[in-house]
Amino acid sequence: MDAELVSRSKEIRQRLTQLRDSLDHAGKAEQIKEIELKMGQPGFWDDNESAQKNVMELKGLKVIVSPLNDLTSSVEDLAALFEMAEEDSSLIDEVTGEVDRLEQVLDDLELKALLNGPNDHAGAILSINARDGGTDANDWADMMLRMYSAWAVAQDYKIELLDRDDNEEAGINQATLAVRGPMAYGYLKGEEGIHRLVRISPFNSEGKRQTSFAAVSVSPEIDDSIEVDIEKKDVREDTFRASGAGGQHVNKTDSAIRLTHIPTNTVVQCQNQRSQHQNRDTAWKMLRAKLARIEEEKREAEEARKYETQARSGFGSQIRNYFLHPDQRVKDARTGHYVGNFNSVMDGSELQGFLDAFLRLKAGKA
Repeated sequence: MDAELVSRSKEIRQRLTQLRDSLDHAGKAEQIKEIELKMGQPGFWDDNESAQKNVMELKGLKVIVSPLNDLTSSVEDLAALFEMAEEDSSLIDEVTGEVDRLEQVLDDLELKALLNGPNDHAGAILSINARDGGTDANDWADMMLRMYSAWAVAQDYKIELLDRDDNEEAGINQATLAVRGPMAYGYLKGEEGIHRLVRISPFNSEGKRQTSFAAVSVSPEIDDSIEVDIEKKDVREDTFRASGAGGQHVNKTDSAIRLTHIPTNTVVQCQNQRSQHQNRDTAWKMLRAKLARIEEEKREAEEARKYETQARSGFGSQIRNYFLHPDQRVKDARTGHYVGNFNSVMDGSELQGFLDAFLRLKAGKA
């Protein structure tokens, strides 16, 4: 048997053992059993909100445990395949292919192991704001909203539009999207910052090149089990009429809610729910998420400053550049990750590479 293949096989076993320990495979497997036992009890679905939390937790646990189980079985089978190849040299190519595959699976799982922040397992509340660039910036913000929505759907995440403020001419002024699924926040938190687009403007009759900017802010969607200390006296509530399409009720009543946390000048708003009461509840959840994010940033020195603290001018402050002119490409300013197909990033299919590259960069710096 080839000495290199034997060495790689031993390394796979070592990496698997370390990974099972670092991801607490045994503990997570036990949690799965407990939740599945709970789900089989009468009355489990009587409290739908609690039941949905359990279902989401179970899904998150299985994202880690199931691939680890499959990998463990495959590594055990690899030993048998090695023995067979010792007697039949025609199996060497099959052994090599399986070793390559297992190394790739390990790479993917080790990347998930980097999602070990206090809220990385949670869903994400992602806000997109048009910045410098006029109408092009509004259109760019709308394009980014579609990009993240497409990526989330491809990841089998659930999405909910919490707030959207349409620009009168084109695109959006801002929008807030909830992305719910295992480790959604862990993946998306690296997207926070300024995103720059360079293209021939569709809104310029002279066909000139335009640079526009959008700002992304990401917070963990936390539940009531995580305490966030907010004094009601520190929060100002404003009501206003929801903008855009939505029927007579939306346009004629002050159903939209805006909350301002005065000590931190944190502002959230919600206008997409049916009633003022629902909008208020959602806005408070968004505010708790924002403040939890601020606390996390205080604890994690390597986190970038929030986009609100960056200079108003977008030039030089962007985390990623998207080009449609003079050629098509997308390049991350932090990691150097590069994709030569603009549309494949915007349709969400190649966005994951940027998320993974930032995780590796962060782990390397840590």
